[in-house]
Amino acid sequence: MRRSAGTDDFAAAKAIEQEHRSAAWRQKELGVDPQRTFEEVMIEYLGDAKTSQKSFKTTQYRVKALLSHFAGRVMNDLSGKDIREYSAARGKAGLSSATINRELAALSAAINWCVVELEWKLPNPVKGRTLKEPEGRVRWITRAEVDAICRIARKQRFGFMLEDFVRLAVNTGCRKEEMLGLEWRRVDFANRLIYLDGEHTKASKRRSIPLNEGAMAALKGRMAERAEFCPNTPWVFARKNGAKVADLSSGFDAAVEKAGIEDFTIHDLRHTCAAWLVTAGVPLIEIRDLLGHSTIQMTEKYAHLAPARVRNAVSILDQGLSQSRYSENPAGLQEVGLKLVTA
Repeated sequence: MRRSAGTDDFAAAKAIEQEHRSAAWRQKELGVDPQRTFEEVMIEYLGDAKTSQKSFKTTQYRVKALLSHFAGRVMNDLSGKDIREYSAARGKAGLSSATINRELAALSAAINWCVVELEWKLPNPVKGRTLKEPEGRVRWITRAEVDAICRIARKQRFGFMLEDFVRLAVNTGCRKEEMLGLEWRRVDFANRLIYLDGEHTKASKRRSIPLNEGAMAALKGRMAERAEFCPNTPWVFARKNGAKVADLSSGFDAAVEKAGIEDFTIHDLRHTCAAWLVTAGVPLIEIRDLLGHSTIQMTEKYAHLAPARVRNAVSILDQGLSQSRYSENPAGLQEVGLKLVTA
């Protein structure tokens, strides 16, 4: 094993070397597992995550939160009590259960990685100790409200681009990053499809997105602007100089505020697409495939928007069953109704 002792003092370096030699001997001859600190676990894990994770910056942010509590902690002795104390401390700091669970998920992933890849014998007390989370947010708007946002957007700087962005989002259900990173080579006008590779999607899975008339109109608007200002740009959403658009949040938020719509974000355009599909009777499994959800459970949060499914299911119970006395005597039901009104 070769590594820096982290000091210019030769005597100190020799002492550190001897300590590591002793630990290696105890591990080999006595079967004693060496102690692993929180920092050791995270350095090894992040070294791999830097090249393998798309959301590496998010992981770094979560590890930073963990460091403030677990710094210097020997991971061999980590227990459920430590996890509960962390959750309680973060809860008192005002963090939501969802945020705390994501931080603990990063800790669990780091421990599991070291156990599998490095064969370190470490406990993982995070398992079974996550907090209960409320139902996921489902915020969506009507077609009239989308039209209002687009009318206001057209009056703003880069307004036509913002309108095309909004129209494409509500007609495809694409995520913001998927649209801003969309290249013309992945737009198939002939077959009316957008192709997304695993590197472009959150779930790292390929998917094809069909284009309806609304989505086609939005893309044709982008194509017209490209032909006029930057014919060589590879990006669907590009500035007039051909550069890729980094973000449209400020313009979007301004248009939403002027339209008088509250508590609505860019990501809610994706919820809006899903809500429109569910209320139109599209099966949840088809919506899952369109949105690129990794599991059907993620799509089921929209199920309450389709009461017709449950209504049709309940109506089956009417078949072959005797009805109440009022179904055989409608006049009796009317009489009951009159009495209720009079009361």
